[in-house]
Amino acid sequence: MSTKPANSDPPLHVVMPAGLEISFFGDLRVARNGTEVPLPASRKARALLAFLVETGRPHRRERLCELFWDLPDDPKAALRWSLSKLRKVVDAPERVRILADRERVAIDGEGLSIDILEVRAQLRGGGENLSVVELEGLARRLDAVLLDGLDEAGDGAFRSWLAAMREDASAARKKVLQLLAMRTGDTSKWMRLWRDAAPEDARAFDQTRQNPGFGEEQDALEAPTGQTSDQLAPSDHRLARPRNAEALRAQRIGFCDAADGTKIAYALIGSGRPILKAANWLNHLEFDWATPIWGECFAEVARDRTLIRYDERGCGLSDWEVETLSFDAFVEDLEAVADKLELERFPLLGISQGAAVAIEYAVRHPERVSGLILVGSYAAGWRHLASPEEQARREAVRNLTEVGWGTENPAYRHIFSKTFMPDAEVDDLAWFDEFQRQTTSPQNAARFQDAFGEIDVRHRLDQVKAPTIVLHSKGDQRIPLAQGRAVASGIPDARFVPLESRNHVLVDYEPAWRTGMDAIRDFMRTHGL
Repeated sequence: MSTKPANSDPPLHVVMPAGLEISFFGDLRVARNGTEVPLPASRKARALLAFLVETGRPHRRERLCELFWDLPDDPKAALRWSLSKLRKVVDAPERVRILADRERVAIDGEGLSIDILEVRAQLRGGGENLSVVELEGLARRLDAVLLDGLDEAGDGAFRSWLAAMREDASAARKKVLQLLAMRTGDTSKWMRLWRDAAPEDARAFDQTRQNPGFGEEQDALEAPTGQTSDQLAPSDHRLARPRNAEALRAQRIGFCDAADGTKIAYALIGSGRPILKAANWLNHLEFDWATPIWGECFAEVARDRTLIRYDERGCGLSDWEVETLSFDAFVEDLEAVADKLELERFPLLGISQGAAVAIEYAVRHPERVSGLILVGSYAAGWRHLASPEEQARREAVRNLTEVGWGTENPAYRHIFSKTFMPDAEVDDLAWFDEFQRQTTSPQNAARFQDAFGEIDVRHRLDQVKAPTIVLHSKGDQRIPLAQGRAVASGIPDARFVPLESRNHVLVDYEPAWRTGMDAIRDFMRTHGL
């Protein structure tokens, strides 16, 4: 398998006038030089092709099996069968497009004509420069259901991906109808279609026309005279945050090699000065955006910065089958990402065990870390601080994880969900249960617990040179408040912010989330980060 997709930045899709054409609108279709190519009858095989083409990057075989064939049968054989059928569709004697080795599968997208990507390219920048004829063509395309008939072809993660794709297409359709409505007038069919698709937007447009001062009044509310967006107080900042579906589409994913050769997946979203987030339990660069836990948090951070995240070894899009899964290796993963992106100086965000990783990195590289933001942190793992009774309980949970993590029964994972977020809504807990299963293997989930238990950076706290803020929930059920306070007291001049919550992982509908976000923005503004 070519290593180009895994070792370089995500490839650009080049649209060619001839060759292989792939259509996502309506039923999935593939044509070669204008002639339609028969697709496999299997919905799962067709869904696999769509997923590989649109994501445009390598995927682990195990992950694809979970997405489409997590059955008692032989999912690996089902994947091999589907790839053999798809090769007949997209491969040609002069060019092999399905790139597969023992670990990963990818599609060589160079030269493909992909209608969903063409639509995005045409609308990039707002679409104001498109002619009425071009906009009408886009409207006809966007009127069809994206990947019609593939709704039940994969698991919950696949359905989330498909829903995000369709939400993105729906937003594009509303934009196209708006442009057509404003150019063709009140009596046109486009104005009627726009009002049907986006009644609130159309109503606001009508109010603006009826009251010429309406727009100026709204502008005044958005940004008080004399203040730039950077100068607004957090409670007054109304800049639109990216919707989660848009964020999933907009992030740029790449890969780099850690010191031992482990491939680490990273993602960038937003623009402006960088902020790097250390990985924590458990991440997945793609599925994070669908979560009620991380999505809004990441969107908030990325609204005026370039947010950089990565999946640590053993989970997400990074290598799962790794020899070493330890604290030092976690720090080396962080080092690999910062070096790959040539980050010179940046604030570092660490959540849960990611806080200890961030602390160690800041001590090793004081010249690069401009500030530390630590949430739900601890300096020493459970094997160092827990009572004998607590250690016995942790060992029991670890053993249960190894045997039960990958099953359909969420009870094993629910042990973590309930301690991470005791006050979260039922649907959010159910989502987190399933999310954990999708992000790593049962063996790695147990190995992570071992590694977290061995963490100890207590001797590093007084060596931190960067300005630091430590936020911790008062009733944290996972990491007691005292451990967060100990981190803050050990780091010179650190600011400590206790939050009115019992959740280890804050959810965006609790007041403590907004309090924490405002404290972080105030900290960054104060220190010029």
